Amino acid sequence: MFVCICNGVTDTQIRSAVEEGIVSSYKSLTKTLDVGTCCGKCKSCAKDILREAVQDNSYQQSFSNGLVLASYPA
Repeated sequence: MFVCICNGVTDTQIRSAVEEGIVSSYKSLTKTLDVGTCCGKCKSCAKDILREAVQDNSYQQSFSNGLVLASYPA
């Protein structure tokens, strides 16, 4: 979905930038993808997507770094 109509930025682009390690803060998001640099109506949505993507990315990295969930008997 489009997050920033003014600059044509989608949620997929934001998530990809986080996964690739290009973006980790709102400041870096605005510098890299120009989100929120025109009318500003997308700022809250962009921040929410960024926050979610950073959390998802750190969760995925914890598993790729060897973290294993404990299993409990049923």
